[in-house]
Amino acid sequence: MNGKLFGSSGVRGLANVEVTPSLAAEIGAAVATCSKPLKVVVGRDTRTSSAMLEDAAVAGLLSGGADAWQLGIVPTPVLAFLTKRLKADAGIMITASHNPPQYNGLKIFNADGMAYAMKSQDKVEETIRKKKFKRIDWADLGESQRADENRLYAEAVCRKTKLSRKWHVVVDPGCGATYSLAPHILKGLGCRVTSLNAQADGFFPARSPEPNMESLKPLAKVVKCLGADVGVAYDGDGDRAAFIDEKGNFADFDRTLAAYAAHVAEQNAGAVIVTNVEASMSIEKMVAQHHGKVVRTRVGDVYVSEEIKKRKAVFGGEPCGAWIHPQLHYCPDGILTSALLLKTLEDEDTELSEFVVQAPVYPTIRKNVACKNTHKHRIMKQLGDSLRSAFPEHKETSDVDGVRLTLEEGWILVRASGTEPLIRLTVEGESLRTANNIMEKGTLLVKKLVKE
Repeated sequence: MNGKLFGSSGVRGLANVEVTPSLAAEIGAAVATCSKPLKVVVGRDTRTSSAMLEDAAVAGLLSGGADAWQLGIVPTPVLAFLTKRLKADAGIMITASHNPPQYNGLKIFNADGMAYAMKSQDKVEETIRKKKFKRIDWADLGESQRADENRLYAEAVCRKTKLSRKWHVVVDPGCGATYSLAPHILKGLGCRVTSLNAQADGFFPARSPEPNMESLKPLAKVVKCLGADVGVAYDGDGDRAAFIDEKGNFADFDRTLAAYAAHVAEQNAGAVIVTNVEASMSIEKMVAQHHGKVVRTRVGDVYVSEEIKKRKAVFGGEPCGAWIHPQLHYCPDGILTSALLLKTLEDEDTELSEFVVQAPVYPTIRKNVACKNTHKHRIMKQLGDSLRSAFPEHKETSDVDGVRLTLEEGWILVRASGTEPLIRLTVEGESLRTANNIMEKGTLLVKKLVKE
């Protein structure tokens, strides 16, 4: 094991190269050792390597005395929901989410259905590093059983969402984990559903498992051709959703997030909304109209969900389609997001295109500055004071993930890359000219620190 095992979304890497059956078994054994669970639910996405890693993780759990309930192919939010609903002590999801098919990983959830926090991750890593696994006597090994409990999740979503309009929805699961459940639930809500790529295929032959503007061009054509009301696509494990409006246009992630956050804030006076440091300032602009408050976290849904729970926020999300609805659970949930967005459009008596354009759009630019990995820590340590001096008019500073300054007409975020010898700068401005001016000043400062 080289370096830190867990990233912002669990353990992830090339299947059978970095994420091997041996590692999966050790993770299973470490979970059984650290949390001493009696019952663990295990799910997987459709990747070709997922069944292999599932069997290995289950073997590790059984060796530590835990019983494993194997749910088969399920979306990550369903695994998280069922961990709590079935009163399990932990949950393990085999998935690499939106990454290409050659990747895979494991994400661990606690008894509340929340992804393992840093402290729990560190305990698992420490156990693996020291190889201090609890090994049960052969007569007391845990037992495994197959279980299909998707109906519990489907019933919960349908209870939370009642639709009166018969929406024509084109659903594109992309051959991922939502391939069966998403169309089933939307039909249960009364929608007329046209399905694309709704078969399990771990090679993801139809499109990339990451739903973005480029990968969803075929979906956009189908929505427009059929005259459908909306198109929805999910990533490989179903924790993200992306939308196509009734005109066949991709719904911008930031603007859709901001418009929905404003709707939630309007429904909940003084509400707290959580997002990450990279989200557009349009979310503040929209939420402020309804006297809500926006709190920003590090990039990664685990940090957003932790802050939602801590602040008792009503909603949170990241500008990649990962939205968290705490009224049901604390895991990003693409299927639930789809249902709740349709309900919102009904409540506001509008179409998706009209809903999204309520949120302003601001130019965003990004730049990388080469920096040796050995220098990153020094530069980021110096950067805060230097950046504040370079922008004396800043209104707010955040150091939860890099350094982010809120300015009068925009913001700048400077972060050290976790995987490459780079310092990354992101800037958003009320105009392109403003954004370029902020970026120029920030880039000169970072380059100066790199040369010192």
